[in-house]
Amino acid sequence: MKPSRFRIFSTDRYRITLPEGHKFPALKYGMLHQILQKEGLFHLEASPLAGREAIALAHDEEYVTAFVAGTLPQPVMRRIGLPWSEVLVQRAFASVGGTMSAALEALEHGWGATLGGGTHHAFRSEGAGFCVFNDIAVTIQFLRSQNLIRRAAVIDLDVHQGDGTAEIFQDDPDVFTLSIHCESNFPFRKKRSSLDVALADRMEDDAYLAHLEEVLPAPFAFKPDIVFYQSGVDPLASDVLGRLSLTPEGLIRRDRRVFEAARRHGAPFVLTSGGGYSHPIELSAQAHANTYRTAWEVFSKANPA
Repeated sequence: MKPSRFRIFSTDRYRITLPEGHKFPALKYGMLHQILQKEGLFHLEASPLAGREAIALAHDEEYVTAFVAGTLPQPVMRRIGLPWSEVLVQRAFASVGGTMSAALEALEHGWGATLGGGTHHAFRSEGAGFCVFNDIAVTIQFLRSQNLIRRAAVIDLDVHQGDGTAEIFQDDPDVFTLSIHCESNFPFRKKRSSLDVALADRMEDDAYLAHLEEVLPAPFAFKPDIVFYQSGVDPLASDVLGRLSLTPEGLIRRDRRVFEAARRHGAPFVLTSGGGYSHPIELSAQAHANTYRTAWEVFSKANPA
């Protein structure tokens, strides 16, 4: 089954070269692509490259220009945590392009998805935490510049706070940001989201889901014109950068609750992947695959082919 409403955008053709032992899970994206391609639930497409004009809607032009040219100061590149290369530039633009494409798909068909994105540590004038550009922030600003939406909500369930997204929109009354994250984890200087839920280390499924149930109505009560979901799978107990203790089944329950709430609300919904650093990395790839399978199950009921 490959109907147009189940298209997914992928950036895994841009394969960056990293030093041995580097923490960024570059292989995960190709693994995820292969899993979903084999199952055939989606039509996977290469993410287009976002235009520089769109990127500049959420990022300082000087930062964008210096990154593209490879002239960012070394301390700035160290905060990003990835070595500069032409492939990294293409991947960063494709990451944003995938989310923009998924959002346009969502506006047309009710939901859209990208296998990348969720780069929520990127600020207006610098990147951090493996994030160069903030794909969700750029996409929101792009949609507003085209008068396609006015209000947006971001549900960020990555184990790390969405600090870049929070800061970009901290004074914007038309964007609601929810972040549920591990309190003791990176970033160590948290920003202010519209609603932050800071969790204790080693929290397990039931306690986590109780917190989610309590605050999940808030972004939908905001009455957004579109909802973005940063669905990082790094709350898994097997994640080496996580510090929470969710099971794969707990993550499926998490995702299903978000998807079902979105379906009830009816606003266009955009799924991005976010982080996942399990050992072995196949556990993260499988957890991400579960997220997309669950999305298909929930949203295909609302939009039967």
